[in-house]
Amino acid sequence: MITRKKTKQIILGGVPIGGMAPVVVQSMTNTDTRDVAATVDQIHRLEKAGCEIVRVAVLDKEAAQAISAIREKITIPLIADIHFDYRLAVASMENGAQGIRINPGNLGGAEKLAMVVDAAKQHRVPIRVGVNSGSIEKDLLKEHGYPTADNPKALIESALRNVRLLEKQGFYEMKISIKSSDTLTTINGYKLLSDLTDYPLHLGVTEAGGLIAGTVKSSVALGALLLDGIGDTFRISLTRDPVEEVRVGYELLRSLKIRERGPELISCPTCGRTRIDLFSLAEKVEAFLQTMESPLKVAVMGCPVNGPGEAKEADIGVAGGEGHGIIFKKGQLIKKVPEKDLLEVFLAELKKMEEERRQQ
Repeated sequence: MITRKKTKQIILGGVPIGGMAPVVVQSMTNTDTRDVAATVDQIHRLEKAGCEIVRVAVLDKEAAQAISAIREKITIPLIADIHFDYRLAVASMENGAQGIRINPGNLGGAEKLAMVVDAAKQHRVPIRVGVNSGSIEKDLLKEHGYPTADNPKALIESALRNVRLLEKQGFYEMKISIKSSDTLTTINGYKLLSDLTDYPLHLGVTEAGGLIAGTVKSSVALGALLLDGIGDTFRISLTRDPVEEVRVGYELLRSLKIRERGPELISCPTCGRTRIDLFSLAEKVEAFLQTMESPLKVAVMGCPVNGPGEAKEADIGVAGGEGHGIIFKKGQLIKKVPEKDLLEVFLAELKKMEEERRQQ
């Protein structure tokens, strides 16, 4: 049983963050924000995958102005990611950004930060204080050294220093992130930070890598933290289509019994008894499941000898044989189908179950 840490709650574009609100899955576009059509198209795909908050990079004034047009065409809250230029933070909020991500200490001093805070208050925009291992102040690096798993203090102090800068401006609607590319530094850093603040925390491993390395590193770090009740929002950072980040994110939440969205796929790793192209079958079934909403458990197994028994807890499953396959529900055979028709018949059964669940 996971016991969530209760943090201060903020509201970002209508989405509650912190308190006892559900852990929120977010991602970031990799399009040129100035290309409104491409950015909106990608956000629509993210929305369909279940993304609840999206962040866009704001590199110049044109990108900040594009936020207005993007906002009109999407349904989830939009965060502007800002580095160094306070004017872009202000312009982003003026154009409808519902959240901003900044490092308050690198905006050029108290006067410029005050203008950002004034805009955030005026537009009721929460701020994410985002600190990375590579952006820590020199004096903190000199005092504490570069953050490591055994000594993440520089990350913590940098984050809290920047939080205090906002608090001095009378601003408290914020969440905090401390990003490292090292898994253990991420875990230990966030645990220490969680003990020192009640602001909501955004989790992530920065520069995590491609699909396999990034999924493993992020799942280990974020899984350990979520299991301890730490974390209010998170992003799985992958060098991939950001839709994959959202899919991995929900699988992580499902594995910890925190949240469920859509069907769960279970499939066997194959063995010498497999007589069909199970890899292709599983891949096509998985792609179809991404379009479904019902929390079904779906099995794709390699052979009819052990498949139904090993996956008897599945709501529905398919198992291959030689030249044919079987479809079963809760371990009980319902159909035997020629291999050439197996995928089509199985997808039809999935559609039927989805429709039945919707009508319940």
